[in-house]
Amino acid sequence: MRSYLIFGASKGLGDAFVKGLPEHGDQVWIVSRSRPGSLDLNDGIKRIWITADLAQPDAAQVISKGIQTEKIDVLVYNVGIWEKEGFEAQYTFDKDEASDIANIINVNITSTITCIQAALPNLRKSEAGKIILIGSTAGLDHTNNNQVSFVASKFGLRGITHALREHVRKDGIAVTCVNPGELAAEIPYEDGADKAIAEYSGTRIPVQDIVSIVKCVVNLSRVSCVKEIHIPAMTDLNA
Repeated sequence: MRSYLIFGASKGLGDAFVKGLPEHGDQVWIVSRSRPGSLDLNDGIKRIWITADLAQPDAAQVISKGIQTEKIDVLVYNVGIWEKEGFEAQYTFDKDEASDIANIINVNITSTITCIQAALPNLRKSEAGKIILIGSTAGLDHTNNNQVSFVASKFGLRGITHALREHVRKDGIAVTCVNPGELAAEIPYEDGADKAIAEYSGTRIPVQDIVSIVKCVVNLSRVSCVKEIHIPAMTDLNA
């Protein structure tokens, strides 16, 4: 039996992780602001909701209180916000407001560090602990993305991954950064990959693919550590 702590788990890729990663008998703590629909599933998996707003300074304390002293085998940090109109043609960095920039860095970087830090005592109780951070191909070199704050935060996430890996190496905890391209996150996990592929003519990655990659990492022995995985869409010539 495994215990999971999954962030950003009320919709999209996070919801897919909650539904697709655990197996019968596993336990999952779900971190989100809004109530996840997965709580209503009756599939032999125990799901516990931790209500938390990662933009707030007390988020790490809320997480720590929610998991108490329970063992965590797998932490999946799937959090990321971006600029207003960030992926629209009319977006321009010139109009980004200082408060929005600060919020992006706070949620995407600061909360990542503090929330993972809060969960380390629980992860150290696992015989083969794993931390998986979900980044983005926007955080890689030469991806032609002009969203300054979002890109900076995703580059920063990779830095967190590498430094954290060294910090917990002595504890036998593997730390992996998974960098997907654009996802078909609007298509629910239970609708299947074929629907996602058809909906976007194969230009966006089905969430099922990312779940499969993460499940592979989770199932590796404690001897192995996957450092980083990049997963652009086949049609993405910039990634």
